Amino acid sequence: MSFSRRNFLIATGVAAASTSVLSACSSGDSSGKGEGKAPSVSGSKTTEISVGTKADSTGPAPEVTGAVKGGTIYSLDQFDMDHLDPAQIYSSTEAAITVPILRGLTGYKIDDKGGAVLVGDLATDAGTMKNGGKTWSFTLKDGLKWEDGSDVSMDDVRHTFERIFADFITEGPRYVQNWLEGGKGYKGPYGGKHLDSVEISGKTVTFHLNEPRGDFNFTLAMRGYALVPKKHDTKEKYDKHPLSCGPYKIGSRQIGKSMTFERNAHWDPKTDSIRNAYPDKFVFQFGFQNLASTDRYISDRGNDQYTMSIFNEIAPERVAQVLTNAKYKSRILTAIDTATYYWPINSKRITDVKVRQAINYAWPLQQLQTIRGGASVTEMATTVFSPVTPGYHKFDLYGKAQKPGGDPAKAKALLKEAGKVGQKLVIAYQQSDNSVKQAIAIKNALEAAGFQVVNKQVDKSTFYTQISKLDNGYDMFAAGWSPDWPAGYSEFYPTWDGSQIHDGGQNWSQFDNTSVNKAIEAASKITDPAKANTAWGAIDRQIMELAGCVPDYHPIRHWMYGSKVGHVVYDSANTCVALCKLYAKK
Repeated sequence: MSFSRRNFLIATGVAAASTSVLSACSSGDSSGKGEGKAPSVSGSKTTEISVGTKADSTGPAPEVTGAVKGGTIYSLDQFDMDHLDPAQIYSSTEAAITVPILRGLTGYKIDDKGGAVLVGDLATDAGTMKNGGKTWSFTLKDGLKWEDGSDVSMDDVRHTFERIFADFITEGPRYVQNWLEGGKGYKGPYGGKHLDSVEISGKTVTFHLNEPRGDFNFTLAMRGYALVPKKHDTKEKYDKHPLSCGPYKIGSRQIGKSMTFERNAHWDPKTDSIRNAYPDKFVFQFGFQNLASTDRYISDRGNDQYTMSIFNEIAPERVAQVLTNAKYKSRILTAIDTATYYWPINSKRITDVKVRQAINYAWPLQQLQTIRGGASVTEMATTVFSPVTPGYHKFDLYGKAQKPGGDPAKAKALLKEAGKVGQKLVIAYQQSDNSVKQAIAIKNALEAAGFQVVNKQVDKSTFYTQISKLDNGYDMFAAGWSPDWPAGYSEFYPTWDGSQIHDGGQNWSQFDNTSVNKAIEAASKITDPAKANTAWGAIDRQIMELAGCVPDYHPIRHWMYGSKVGHVVYDSANTCVALCKLYAKK
């Protein structure tokens, strides 16, 4: 993304994921008070994510102290959502903005400090595992309604998990499709054929998997597996206006400009332990660069007093001004996003490992960090794993500690060895003011090392759709990833396993190395957490030895917001402001 894809970062074995407590990562400061200096990524503490009980899954959600109902919360963000059909959602921004409208069988319950617990959302609890993790059952709660007043039915549950196999679903997660028995070759329910591995009995759905998955209940918490009503499924058109069974529904939408959420009269808070619903309305406004939104937060006038951002952080040009001013710091939410932002190198186009290594040596990490606002907002990366991830092993294969601005001489020597001096690189960027500055710095650094660079700007709202096409015409582009649930498997399998090279996939480097593929398969079967962590860390090093990407940075997030937005906390499950905890102050 130049925003992170997903939820938590952790490396554990499959068996470890089935236990009641999992380690995950958190910032030392996600209070929103802005007190003290910004946290660093390295050295941040590890917390625990538990699997909640049936009582934890029972609504209503705990009330927010001091919260009041009514009013409107606004947002200022750069771009609209590329997808709203849950089966097509695989970005953290799309997942975050849809928390108030889309619900799945499981989800994450957020506490007052932003910590997450896995609970049943539409299901009565977080699921029952049998057969060593190859069978999972979930029972639907009573009283669930769609926004038109119709019941959420077991037909809807079956339909949701069958439609994800349809050909028009190209960009969402692929875990469940890969794991369900009989899924290979299945094309969805539209021809009248059901999938036997999705078994319905009364109000219970049972999934039969082709391999043990102790983390299946975490997988279903992804927005990509939120429910879709069978009778309202309009296939491709559903992407523009999904139906809600949450506390809000889409009221209006001007694509590229704005989207409004209004109350869903058919939502019963007693069925929902995750979401509060204090504002009468959310008005999401798009088309605002970071500098424009930051300046409006600083001014704090009119409706901007009731405004926050999902994506937009403090503009690099204002970081020093805002973070050193006590008046402004009281309106800042700071949190460590457990992602790594990196630049995939298309290994089908750049086949010579020496050329890919040369790119890494030449990369201007320090210059890019300065352009983004300095060490208070990013930490320079040398690995795919984040330092706050269990399994992380510190290494620096390309000498960034000694030469963070790049080593053009070493890079040019490698190009000369490969006979590739003058190698052309087509690099794609999202459209933003800051991205343009970074593009210039990258071009200058790479050309000093002997490359020929062609920069291409790509519309932000469709960026991930375009880069996820196999024949996208780019050698490199900015991307970012954090795993989809607490397991090292979801760090490396979607983005680095050769089987995941397909249109709409997230193996953006189109990386297909036999040794790495075998290592991922072997690591996913390790049941001892410590040994699994070691294996995932070794895979990280393998990928970097082959220079599959250029690690760029680990983010330290700073969101500014208006003075009349209440209870701004970090949603560690969706790596964003917790929308369903906000209220408009009177």
